[in-house]
Amino acid sequence: MRYKKLFLTMVLVLVTAVFWFGNQTPSAAKTGDPLIDGFLLVEVASVSDAIEQVLGQRAHMSSDMKPVFPTKFAGSAVTVLLKKEEHKEGSKAFQGALDAIDSAAPGSVYVMVLEDGKDIAGIGGIMGTAMKVRGFVGAVLDAGVRDVPQLRRIQFPVFSRGPVPSTSINHYRFAGANIEVMCGGVKVRPNDIIVADEDGIAVVPRDKAKEVLAKSEELDQTGQRCIPLSNSSNRSGRR
Repeated sequence: MRYKKLFLTMVLVLVTAVFWFGNQTPSAAKTGDPLIDGFLLVEVASVSDAIEQVLGQRAHMSSDMKPVFPTKFAGSAVTVLLKKEEHKEGSKAFQGALDAIDSAAPGSVYVMVLEDGKDIAGIGGIMGTAMKVRGFVGAVLDAGVRDVPQLRRIQFPVFSRGPVPSTSINHYRFAGANIEVMCGGVKVRPNDIIVADEDGIAVVPRDKAKEVLAKSEELDQTGQRCIPLSNSSNRSGRR
């Protein structure tokens, strides 16, 4: 029943997209949160370097996490974990991943991790449409993605390991939402700030977001980028 409702919603959004979006290039969607919207005004490269300078740790996800179309977004992480398990329960075992969409606040970023799921689609057009309707600004999948033409048509931004036609239904089971996960080689906690553009994805720890944003703005303005993790204050330069 849930999937039928999502399908009907998807059809309505797709029809609207044909008339309103056309071939326009998507612009970064503001969330109304001054802190998060501040990250829309700086480059992800600056955010990544700022975290290295402020916290001394890696902040960027793997380079093979690619967008389905050029995009830029920032929002609070809603995390979902799926564990690999063969079963015959169908979408029932996936329900928690859908509930995470329904319970999230507008301006969220859906961060989904599938255990050993590079060649399995975590989401497709139906879930992407549901997220768009709920006000998500994007999704980041440590997994594959499918229904790419539909996602482009409705202009819903998704980063993933790549397009695949497969499904996770009957092969994966929901294992938790709003928990700490490792996505693209980086730790993501619920409510951390995800910042993405054509350079890739950076994860900003929520408790250090103001400090990181200030440093990111400084790097954007001065063009100074750190090279190593250590001794960054002594060795910097434009790349």
